[in-house]
Formats: sequence, C-alpha cells, structure tokens
Amino acid sequence: MSENLQTARENFIQGMSRISEFWGFPRAMGAIYGAIYLAPEAITLDQLVEQASVSKGAVSTNVRMLERLGMVHKQLKIGDRKDYYIVEADFWKIVRGVLREREKSEFALALSTVGESLEFVKTPAAIAEDAELAVFYQERMQAMKSFFNTLDNLVATFTALENLRMGSLPTLFKKASESNEE
Repeated sequence: MSENLQTARENFIQGMSRISEFWGFPRAMGAIYGAIYLAPEAITLDQLVEQASVSKGAVSTNVRMLERLGMVHKQLKIGDRKDYYIVEADFWKIVRGVLREREKSEFALALSTVGESLEFVKTPAAIAEDAELAVFYQERMQAMKSFFNTLDNLVATFTALENLRMGSLPTLFKKASESNEE
C-alpha cells in the first residue's frame, strides 16, 4: 500500500473514531467500523487489532456491538475457524439498526424515569418541602420530557418514512418506469 493510501486509511479511521465518540459510542467502535469499512475483503479480529490500534478484547466487545446495531456482519469461511467481518454499507439499514436499539426496554425504561421523576416533583409533599426547588425541577424535567417526546415523534416519523421508502416507493418507481418504457 502506498504511503498516501496508508495515510488516508489511518486518517479515516481516526475520523470515524472521533465521530463515534461524538455520538456517544466508544472511540474504539468507530475505529473498528472505519477499518472494516475500508477493507476490500472480509477482515479478521487479528487484522482489526492491528489496523484499529486497539486491544483484542476491545475489538471483540465492539464488534459484537457493531453486529447488534447491524453495522457489520460476521462471515464464515469454509475450513477456517476464524470469524471474518464485512461492513454494512447501506447507511439506511444502519440507521434502522440504531433506531431499533432505542426501542429496547432498557432505553425505554431510562426515558420513562424522567416522567416518573416529574410526577414525584409535582406531589404536594415535594412542593411543601421546597416550593422554589420543586418548581425549578418541574421546569427542567418538563423540558427534558418534551424534548424526548419530540425526539420520539421524529424517530417514529423517520421510521414510517423509511418503511414507505422500502415498501411503496420501489413499487411506485417500478410502475412509473414501466409506463415510461411503453
């Protein structure tokens, strides 16, 4: 590999590492995804350790998370006991995978605690103990709850649009192209 291509690959992997951290994922996960993304063929865990410059344990842990998100896929080679990984290059599929993760019960439970906490703050006992702090908490928690509700609605809208894109739009475009051919 030429020095320019090597530099480009390393720079890309570092960039993916920073992007991953920005979105709240481990830096190693971004570096691993970047290494798999630029691999022209399926890549092993050992190769990922070398290319992403992270420990084998970190590679193993983060590859499982990437698999769960649908960002990478395990590929087996007949006669070889090693696991190989390929990237999911369809970014819409990746977004769907990340959105599916948000629907897991742990995430829903974490979000519901905001609403529950707000109910505790609104009780007469909480207001009687420290009215000024209770009002402050109510304002802050209500703002957070409103944000989460808006975000949930946006995700639901996005998911519905994506389902439309995957289901109806290809059929619509197929019919349109067939009528144009006639």
